[in-house]
Amino acid sequence: MPFVTQLTRRFALRCPIVSAPMGAAAGGRLAAAVTRAGGLGMIGVGYHDAGWIDTEFAAAEGERVGVGFITWDLARGPGRLDTALAHRPAAVMLSFGDAAPFVPAIRRAGAFLILQVQSLAAAREAAALEPDLIVAQGTEAGGHGAARALFPLLPAVVDAVGVVPVLAAGGIADGRGLVAALALGAAGVLIGTRFYAAEESLASPAVKQRLVAGRGDDTLRTEVFDIVRDLPWPAPFTGRAIRNDFAAHWHGREAELRRALPDEAPRYAAATSAEDFSTAVVWGGEGLDLVREVEPAARIIARIMEQAEATRSALARI
Repeated sequence: MPFVTQLTRRFALRCPIVSAPMGAAAGGRLAAAVTRAGGLGMIGVGYHDAGWIDTEFAAAEGERVGVGFITWDLARGPGRLDTALAHRPAAVMLSFGDAAPFVPAIRRAGAFLILQVQSLAAAREAAALEPDLIVAQGTEAGGHGAARALFPLLPAVVDAVGVVPVLAAGGIADGRGLVAALALGAAGVLIGTRFYAAEESLASPAVKQRLVAGRGDDTLRTEVFDIVRDLPWPAPFTGRAIRNDFAAHWHGREAELRRALPDEAPRYAAATSAEDFSTAVVWGGEGLDLVREVEPAARIIARIMEQAEATRSALARI
């Protein structure tokens, strides 16, 4: 029996799954694969420029995909939104900043508007912009986020935003997580870390193997990887990554790291180029325990949906 929700009806999907627009990892090939498998694939622009956006939409080969931006960074280069909208994306997702200045252009382009939030206050502000979807992101998520855990936050957001459908994000990597999110009122899920390790992800083979070997207990939320890259992430956002020697040394010593940047920044850049993950960051969420191999996106989605159906059937017998 299919899972029919407000998400699947509104976006004409077979599965209530959206892939997270992970910057530098969610390119056009991954987004297209998720869409072909019945979900909605999203390209993640991150800090990239207009040329990268064109390249990744070309890699999507005309599939119906969306695109996501880091909102505070988009404000530093707003022309990238026009570049993306020229490709007629199915949806535009904005996260981490004031979305209001960008809403009119997205509406004029006919794209669905998705806003990601990490608190109840932010959810109410987002709802006032009348988006098509709101994503409630828990602190379990890999990459950037805030402090609220998903399962207490999700039903509160659902109650607060009224008729706006809500997606759940943070630590969801299998069908059990999907069913749990639906039970708490979500219309679907936004999945990041599991697709980070998909065959079609732009992440390197070494990063994908690091994800497969990692565990949720190995992750932490920290500012140190943003500080060393001189990225001005605003409070309250931090990044969840796999703990390494660099994080062990500098986490909790952020002021010292800022003073040490003339030495540490070039050392960090060299480690990134060499894929030395004792120093370089690999983002990952608490769902890493469920990421056991690198697989095509279609197989990931098929397994999630099979497990979701088995979970739903098991619950019906209770």
